[in-house]
Amino acid sequence: MKASQFLISTLKEAPADAEVVSHKLMTRAGLIKKLGAGIYNYMPMGLRVIRKVEAIVREEMNRAGAIEMTMPVVQPAELWQETDRFDKMGPELLRIKDRHGRDFVIQPTSEEVVTDVVRQEVRSYKQLPKNFYQIQTKFRDERRPRFGLMRGREFTMKDAYSFDRDMVSAKASYQVMAAAYRKIFDRFGLTYRAVAADSGAIGGDLSEEFQVIAATGEDAIVYCPTSNYAANMEKAEALAPSQPRGAAAQALTKTATPGKSTCEDVAALLNVPLSTTVKSLVLATDVLNEHGEIVTSKVWLLLLRGDHDMNEVKVGKLPGMEGGFRFATLGEIEEHFGCKPGYLGPLNLKKPVHLVADRDVAVMADWICGANEVDFHITGVNWGRDLPEPALVADIRNVVAGDASPDGQGTLAIERGIEVGHVFYLGTKYSKAMNATFLDETGKPQFLEMGCYGIGITRLPAAAIEQNHDERGIIWPDAIAPFTAVVCPIGMDRSEAVKVEAERIYAALLAAGVDVMLDDRGERPGAMFADWELIGVPHRITIGDKGLKEGLVEYQHRRDTEATKVAVADILAHIQTRMAG
Repeated sequence: MKASQFLISTLKEAPADAEVVSHKLMTRAGLIKKLGAGIYNYMPMGLRVIRKVEAIVREEMNRAGAIEMTMPVVQPAELWQETDRFDKMGPELLRIKDRHGRDFVIQPTSEEVVTDVVRQEVRSYKQLPKNFYQIQTKFRDERRPRFGLMRGREFTMKDAYSFDRDMVSAKASYQVMAAAYRKIFDRFGLTYRAVAADSGAIGGDLSEEFQVIAATGEDAIVYCPTSNYAANMEKAEALAPSQPRGAAAQALTKTATPGKSTCEDVAALLNVPLSTTVKSLVLATDVLNEHGEIVTSKVWLLLLRGDHDMNEVKVGKLPGMEGGFRFATLGEIEEHFGCKPGYLGPLNLKKPVHLVADRDVAVMADWICGANEVDFHITGVNWGRDLPEPALVADIRNVVAGDASPDGQGTLAIERGIEVGHVFYLGTKYSKAMNATFLDETGKPQFLEMGCYGIGITRLPAAAIEQNHDERGIIWPDAIAPFTAVVCPIGMDRSEAVKVEAERIYAALLAAGVDVMLDDRGERPGAMFADWELIGVPHRITIGDKGLKEGLVEYQHRRDTEATKVAVADILAHIQTRMAG
C-alpha cells in the first residue's frame, strides 16, 4: 500500500472527552472516529488492526475444531423470553419494536439464538460434540459509555458456544477453548493473566477471564506471586483469619463522636487503627407478587471491618440473597435502627434484622461500631458478652494485598487488568430453559451441556495500546499492527535514486510477504516520522540521498531509541530477522 492511495488522518490533539491513553491515541492516529456516544467508525487504519485480530482468532478457533457461522444482530424477543432474559437482563439489552409492534432485541450475546439453532439441527449423541462461533457486531446500551473502544455500546465480539452430551465432555470442550485462548493471546504478544472469575449474568459454574495487564484497567486482578493462583476481585476468596478470637479486655462504653460518621473519622478521633472499627451495611431483599409489587421485605445488617469493602457478588450468593438485594431505604433504616446512617451498629436495635458477619469481624474482640444514636459510637464490643454470636459468618469482602492466598502458597498481590476474553461452562442453564435435547445411546432425551466463550475483538486493540505506548504514540506488536513496516523516503520527489531504491525495497518487502506501507506523500522528515510513530508501525526504513551514496539505509524499530545503519543489500534480511525475533 502507498500512503498517497490511503487515508492517513492523524491529529495533534486528542478530543476533550478522551480519558484513557488508548482512546486518545486511537483517535489521534486516525484509527477510529466517534459517531455517537459509545459508537465509532472504524477508519481504514483501525480496521486493518481489527481484521488482523479477527484473522488470528479465526485461525485458532478453526484449529480448535470450532465451526464458524453468523447469527443476526436483530433477534426476536420470543427466544429471550424463553430464558426470561428479555425481562431480567436490564436496560443494557436494547429492546426495539418493528412496524407490527413485535418485540426484538439488538444482540448483546447469542446464547438463545445458537441454542435454538442446535435444538433444531442436533438430534442424536452421534452429532456431538459441536462448537459454533461467530465474529459479529454486538450492542449493549451502557449507562455510561467511556474510554473509547474499551467500553463502547456497539462493538465486535467473537462468541462461541459448545454443545456436549454430558458434563465430562462439556468440561473437556471448555479446556480445549481455554487452551485455544492462551494460544490466541500469546500470538498477540500481550502480557496477560488467565484468572478465575464469577460467571455473572450469563450464569454457570466454571469461568475464567483473560485480562491484559495495564495500569488503566477497570478490573482488579488478584494473584499470588509465589504460585499459579489468580482470580478477579469478584471471585477471590478472603480466608478466615487463622488466629483465634482474643479475650475481651475492654468494657462496653458509649463514646461521643460528634460529627464523625465514617469509620476513618472515628478511628482518627479515637486514635485507634481503622482495623478495630466495624462498618454496618444495611441491605434489603424483597418478595414480589405476580405484578412485580413488593409484598414483604427483609432487612439485613452486614458487618465488615472498617478497612474492608463489601463484595457484592459474594453477598449475592448468601442464603436468602440469591434473588437479588438492594440497599435499604432511609425509612427502613430508621424503623430498624432508630437512627440515620453513619452511626449504625448491631446493638440496641428497634427491630430485629438478619445479621451477617464477615469472617474477619467474627474473630474480632474489643471492636468499635455505631451506637444507633447520632454523634455516638460504642467501643469495647465483644461477641458473646455484648451480643449473640453471629448466626451467619461468611466471606463478604474484597481481598486486599497481603491477604493469605487461598491455595496456601503465599500472600496475595493485586494489579489492574482489562478483560479481553471470557470462557464459561454453562451446563444446562439454557438448554433446559429452551428444551434443547438430544437422544442418548438408549434413545432417551437428554439436555445439552453447554459452554460459551467470548473475545472482545474491538476491545483488544485498545487493551494492546494501554500496554504498549510511549510519549510519541502507539507501539504495536507485529501481529496486529496496521502495517508491519513503513518505507520512508526522504525527498522522493526530488531524488530519482531515492525514488528507485524506495520502490525496490517496497517491492521486495511485498514479495517477501511483509505488510508494508510506502510513504510517497512527499512530507518533511519530521512530520512523516511523527505520523508513523503516532500510528505505531513497528519497523521503519528510512532512505535518503546521503546514505545511498554510502550504500546505506536506516532501520529503526518503534522501541529503538535511535536508528541503525544497514547496507542496502542487507535491509530485507535485517527486517526479517527483527520480525522473527
